[in-house]
Parts: sequence; structure tokens; C-alpha cells
Amino acid sequence: MIRRNFQRLLAAAVILALLPAAPILGAPAGDSRHLLQRDGRQLEVLISPQFTPKMQDRLLAWIEYIADALRQVYGHWPTRHWQISIAPTAASGSDPIPWAQVHRGEVNRVEFFTSADASTEELQRAWTSYHELAHLLIPYRGWGDAWFSEGLASYYQDILQARMGLISEREMWQKLYDGFQRGMEETSFDGETLSTVSDNMRENGGFMRVYWSGACYFLVADTRLRLQSGGELTLDGALKKLNDCCSDQSLSVPQMVAKLDQLNRVLLFGTLYDEFASATTVPAFDTIFTTMGIDVVNGQVYLQETGPGARLRRGIVEGHGGQAKTGL
Repeated sequence: MIRRNFQRLLAAAVILALLPAAPILGAPAGDSRHLLQRDGRQLEVLISPQFTPKMQDRLLAWIEYIADALRQVYGHWPTRHWQISIAPTAASGSDPIPWAQVHRGEVNRVEFFTSADASTEELQRAWTSYHELAHLLIPYRGWGDAWFSEGLASYYQDILQARMGLISEREMWQKLYDGFQRGMEETSFDGETLSTVSDNMRENGGFMRVYWSGACYFLVADTRLRLQSGGELTLDGALKKLNDCCSDQSLSVPQMVAKLDQLNRVLLFGTLYDEFASATTVPAFDTIFTTMGIDVVNGQVYLQETGPGARLRRGIVEGHGGQAKTGL
């Protein structure tokens, strides 16, 4: 029952994220404005005056925390100037962030609608914020091949939490395993290509198939890069090269995968794109888990402590900094 409820909450959050944002009626003008500076880059935080002063302080502390999480991929924010805006909305069950979305433009903006009384820790532990911020890791034009963008965000949402010490390595792989399972269990669209299901997702559904097929794409790309290069190449590093060259551009997914192959001197991202876009089911991931020293018994993930698979797996969790943080 808990798992089914989680799936419904996840699907509801996804649907809401795809809808156009609607400000709360009667919301007064004059958001409080805060500037955060890191590594020569600037984040502008806009907080609705509908929040109490105490809650505004909590929200700003939360934003500083999740913005730091985003730095765990490149060592800096993906863009030199970006925005986060926050407005209150009615809580949805126990979810402190029932609605969020990314706006692409000259200045990228992540818009959050949060509970008006959530604690800082509750906000920090909500997966939604890491998912939305992870969208900014690529210069996506905002439409077409949604499975790629949503897959990237679904893959990194758990990795960012692990790198911040919010969840353990085992919890991270368990969350990814559970996500892949949800994707495989959504069989209504079996026989249709991922590209087709992705293009029609708003009208027909198929969110789990789309999101977790995309996440599997990035897991495959990450592990193959590390294995084929002896650890010299990683997904973090590959995406950083794309960010260094093209962060101010607005690219389609075919353009991005071609750039990723060119910049990293590999034949990987484009080939995998063709393979996944034409797949008619969620690709199997059990072989990858085995390669990384991950055993699954009755749906529970267990990690091997030694061996090359363990080193490969830990490299993904630790990221560029060499080790994960230790919690709140």
C-alpha cells in the first residue's frame, strides 16, 4: 500500500510539474529578493511575501542547501545567473513541495510551490527540489525528447541526495532500483517506442516508463564511460564539458548527444540515444547492477563491499569531490 501511494504521489507531482504555473489569486506583489554568490556565479532567490518572516528564513536556508547540492556535479552552478522563485500552496499530504517546474529562457528559473509551514529539514529531504535543479545540468531547449531531460533529473535526484549525505549509498541504489521497477511495471505502452510514448506523455500518460527509461540511459552512459576509460571519464565530467561549451545555448537532444560524443571523443551518447529512443520496453538494468556489485534479494538492494564493482559504484556516489558529505 505504501508503495502504491508513493507511485500515485509521484505521478501527481509529475503531472503538476508539466502544467503551466498559476499564481495564487490575490498574491501581493513585492517578493523578497536575495542574491547568493558562489564561484563567480549568481543565484537570485525570489520569495513570496505571503510567507511569514520566519518561514522566509527557513526557505532561504533550504535554497542555500539545495543550491549547494547542485554544485556537487561540476563544482559550480551550471549557469552564471539563474533564479529560484517560491510561492505558497496548499500542502499535498506529507509532501512539502507538491508543485515545481523549470522555466527556460535568457535567465533559467526554477519555480517552487511549497507548504507555508514546512520545516527546513522537511524541505531539504524532499526529492522534488533535487529533481528540478538537476534539469539545469544540460542546455535543453525545453521541448522534444522529454525522456532524456526527465531521465537525467530522475537519475541525479538520488545521486545529489547521497552526495549531500541525506541518504546512504544503499538507500540511493534502492531508490534507483525501485524507480526502474516502477518503469518496468508500467506495461500499458509496451510495443510503443520510448520516443512515441514520450511525445504523447501529457495526453496519454506513461510517466513512469518515460522517466525511468531515461534514468536508465544515464546509468548506462555513466557506467560505460567509467569502465571504458578506466575511470578517467564520467558522466559528471562529460556533462561539464557540455556545460563549458554550450551553457548559454538552447539545444535539442540530438544536438546535445552529438556534442557529448564530440567533446568526450567517444561513440556512446548518440548510439545509446538511438537505442533507447527506439526501445519498446524499459531496458533491463540487472546486468549493470551486477557489474557494480549490487545484489537484489526479494526487492531489497545489498551492496558488495569490495571489488571493482564496488569501486565503480562508489565513484558515482562520491562524484568529483571524492567523497559524499555526511548529512544535514
